[in-house]
Amino acid sequence: MAITDGYQKYKQVEINTAPQNRLVVMLYDGAIKFLEEACAYMDKKHGTEQVHNNIVKAQEIIYELLSSLNYEAGEIANRLASIYTYMNQKLTEGNISKTKPPVLEVIKYLKELKEAWVVVEEKVSKGNVDSNANKSSNKNENNEINKESKEKSEIKLNIKG
Repeated sequence: MAITDGYQKYKQVEINTAPQNRLVVMLYDGAIKFLEEACAYMDKKHGTEQVHNNIVKAQEIIYELLSSLNYEAGEIANRLASIYTYMNQKLTEGNISKTKPPVLEVIKYLKELKEAWVVVEEKVSKGNVDSNANKSSNKNENNEINKESKEKSEIKLNIKG
């Protein structure tokens, strides 16, 4: 019990002190983990409740990502909102049918988005070091980060009407 309590306290401190970019990556990790667990339970004969619970947990994370978008950031926020909405539709489909393809599709998108945020996180960390030395170059670097994150997050979705 003490080990679990210590781990929970550690995780809480990590969450409370993490920069925003890191929190987004942690949310992607959580959603991916829950969806992979849902897929594993789909292979079991009596895993219907666990499948449902894990998909719902992932959907809650995606809703949190959706609700925390900063629409002042421009077109990227609108594109992410569309992607998040699409992913939740696919997860609802997968939850109802208890089939893997829609869930695996969402896992793929989450992994791609996570990779883009990891790149952003690395560049922001590097930018923070540079900002102490040269604030004007930081503006140019932030523009490059915004361009790269926009390019990486533009996932082409085949949405069937």
